[in-house]
Amino acid sequence: MEAPGTEDGARYGMVVDLDRCNGCGACVVACAVENNVPPANERGNERNGIAWMRVHRVEDPGDPRAAFVPMMCQQCGTKTPCASVCPQNAVERDPGSGIVAQVPVRCLGCRYCMAACPYHARSFNWWDPEWPGRLTETLNPDVSTRTRGVVEKCTFCSHRLQEARQKAAAEGGDGKTPVAYKPACAEACPAQAITFGDLDDPSSEAARLARASSSFRLLERLGTGAAVYYRTERDWVRQRADGRATTTDGRTHG
Repeated sequence: MEAPGTEDGARYGMVVDLDRCNGCGACVVACAVENNVPPANERGNERNGIAWMRVHRVEDPGDPRAAFVPMMCQQCGTKTPCASVCPQNAVERDPGSGIVAQVPVRCLGCRYCMAACPYHARSFNWWDPEWPGRLTETLNPDVSTRTRGVVEKCTFCSHRLQEARQKAAAEGGDGKTPVAYKPACAEACPAQAITFGDLDDPSSEAARLARASSSFRLLERLGTGAAVYYRTERDWVRQRADGRATTTDGRTHG
């Protein structure tokens, strides 16, 4: 299910080429640095740590080459599971960009959104964020830090979108024409596996790749209208993405 934008708006999204991704993790590091994700707490682990982006390794007995799946907030469309359960209106989908925002000052930490997210793409702050020593000098002034007791997630680097809009306005733009920008993960990927752009612009590379027959969305049968697409030529990877596993005799279940 697609989510419509507004008049003169955009619907930003990305296409991740799983046949190009080598699991290097450059996108994860760039995301954390850009968005002031604090270093891991000494008591943290995979379940309670903060990560706006993770890269999952998946394997199949019939393929010697593993697949790496970068996972972030899928920026769901009109059927946004996290927004529908939040009692504080701390989750909002911007109709002018399609980006699902998380508003920390409204979040009461109930974690309903985490339970509702089928992609497990949200993190909860169990501890006060800390940047030891001079690491505070590396903080991005364009992104506010979050406090203990709130949920956070990927925002498609929406602060970069605001910066691009301000630059366009300063150069005489009309404020209505969608602007181009690139989030940190796409910028940092050495394999150029992430293509980002306006999915409502048929001339954009992201829109072209999203329409390709080799592209798909994770758990697409749920109808969330995700703005993140993946692509691969390997059938077993597509089956895993749909929440289905392949048995040794080639049948699928799930």
